[in-house]
Amino acid sequence: MVIGILRIDLYMNGNRSLKAKRQTLKSLIQRIKSRFNNVSVSEVGSHDLWQKATIGISFVGNESRFVNSVLDRVTQFIESTGVVEMGNREFEIIHF
Repeated sequence: MVIGILRIDLYMNGNRSLKAKRQTLKSLIQRIKSRFNNVSVSEVGSHDLWQKATIGISFVGNESRFVNSVLDRVTQFIESTGVVEMGNREFEIIHF
């Protein structure tokens, strides 16, 4: 079993409040979950900042190449939406 974990800082420069941030982030997370069925996504940091969010994404598979490719496609999808700007990314693969 291989577990891929991705942590991404997202910047939303157009937001003026926490409410707008939550709405933008909720929409993005739903789009990710609907496009990539077996991927888990959640906000994991920067909860009180209205222009920054940190999300965690995880995926479990049998081969590290497959796990890596799925998380790469998720990253490309987030970039392609144009809703947020991506900052720091941390990626880890755990083998069990």
